[in-house]
Amino acid sequence: MKKIRLALLAGGKSGEREVSLAGAREVEKALNPDKYLVKRYDPATDLARLAVEAAEIDVAFILLHGRFGEDGTVQGFLDLLGIPYQGSGVLGSALAMDKNRAKMLYRQAGLLVPDWIMARPGDLDDQQRLLEALPLPVVIKPLRQGSSLGMSIVREAEHFRPSLEKAFAYDDEVMIEQYIRGREITGGVLGNDELLPLPLVEIIPGDAHMFFDYEAKYQPGASREICPAEFDQETTRRGQEYACAAHRILGLRGYSRTDMIVAAAGIYVLETNTIPGMTPTSLLPQAAAKQGLSFSALLDLLLELAMEDRGKQK
Repeated sequence: MKKIRLALLAGGKSGEREVSLAGAREVEKALNPDKYLVKRYDPATDLARLAVEAAEIDVAFILLHGRFGEDGTVQGFLDLLGIPYQGSGVLGSALAMDKNRAKMLYRQAGLLVPDWIMARPGDLDDQQRLLEALPLPVVIKPLRQGSSLGMSIVREAEHFRPSLEKAFAYDDEVMIEQYIRGREITGGVLGNDELLPLPLVEIIPGDAHMFFDYEAKYQPGASREICPAEFDQETTRRGQEYACAAHRILGLRGYSRTDMIVAAAGIYVLETNTIPGMTPTSLLPQAAAKQGLSFSALLDLLLELAMEDRGKQK
């Protein structure tokens, strides 16, 4: 059988470069060497080589997180080269990456979302407008960033400006969001036109972490992840339904993972990841394993969906 020539894109220029490279090592180990001929490309240095070698590539696996990888830029480049890839296209990727516009679409479609307001660098000199718009506590986070980089929960007014400055170090637009107290869950989805919701995962950060921040995500033992999440059938059904709804609202393909909060008032949708973490113990692969898909089988499925969706990415 002729091997599938696969370009594995990892590294890149974002603050999540090391997470991307770590995931790529696990993906490369899990890909069946009898089925795939894998070639690595780092978009930080190898885009010209990728363009030259495009005719020798059957499919790409994008394992980039954050800007210049998860935001539609690399997807557009691959579209121009005629290389199919797993996951969402330019429009869906860009919408999911822009937390402000994604939340507008969620709300317009009837999903429950926390209230929010946008800040720009000029607000550092006059924060009163922001402080009056939403009562503390609030969540402050860069608009286009992943892995909770630059994110803070602010409970006291004296911490507001330092948290704004921290977020502005990552983006020139910052979201200030109503803090919702509840249980944090994430819902994975697989598929193009027909969607398969995966078991929900509940995330419980350790006592040393106020929320599921960068360290809580990637430091072994810093958080507990319960899969399947221990909810009643109705809450589970609604969480999976909302994950599928968010996927469709943003026009996503292949797979996604939507983060939510289960609170007394209902399930709040926070944001959707179009290229979730991809190690065997990452959240979406954990849920896929509970669904009966090994890590290798999950990768096979994502690449099958990519080939099926060739030319259809939005």
